[in-house]
Amino acid sequence: MSRNYINYDGTDLRDYGLYISGSNVFNAPERAYNEITIPGRNGTLLGSEKRLENIPVVYPSFIYKDFKVNSAGLRSFLLSRIGYKRLMDTYHPSEFRLGFYAGGLDAEMTSKLDAGQFDLTFNCKPQRYLISGETPITLTASGTINNPTLFDAQPLIRVYGTGSITVNGVTITISEADGYTDIDCEIMEAYKGNVLKNYAVSLDSTDFPVLSAGDNAISMSGVTSAIITPRWWTL
Repeated sequence: MSRNYINYDGTDLRDYGLYISGSNVFNAPERAYNEITIPGRNGTLLGSEKRLENIPVVYPSFIYKDFKVNSAGLRSFLLSRIGYKRLMDTYHPSEFRLGFYAGGLDAEMTSKLDAGQFDLTFNCKPQRYLISGETPITLTASGTINNPTLFDAQPLIRVYGTGSITVNGVTITISEADGYTDIDCEIMEAYKGNVLKNYAVSLDSTDFPVLSAGDNAISMSGVTSAIITPRWWTL
């Protein structure tokens, strides 16, 4: 029977002799709500913040040999990573999370001190991103994109030329372009490479467009083409 393992920030942790069990990797995050009570009115009103909380992902982990060397290398690697990094495990081969290492490394050792078990804890963003959502979709004319999940995705839209693109009724107008402009609907910025291009982009809405569950209408006027990386995710 094959053992399960983690890939973190592009590194296969089997390089440190690490394997995992998945008893805690199927949990879901909590949704943030404002609970409102009104005098004289029964019950509690819920005001959703449309926000999901981070979730701790805990991997019961095992190093079966050369524990002293492997655990020291693993500890140095994990603690040298700064910020959110890509986290994958073999229980979810078509998905990945973004998380940072949040726990210590307190091992229970065997009597010979050559193997040990411990928990690895990562503090993760609530989304489980689909690897399929990293595949760019190219449009040279108006069309539709189908979101296979139940959750609004915040795409990266690369637009070639000047003109406008409308996604689900939200129109983005590009007044100046040196080849292409990237519009990141997650961080709400427009740029090309390391150069911000917000001055050359305008929206007819206060919100950047999202790709909702099901079919999403895309129309273009003036621009040459668009490449949309949808960033599908689930919980």
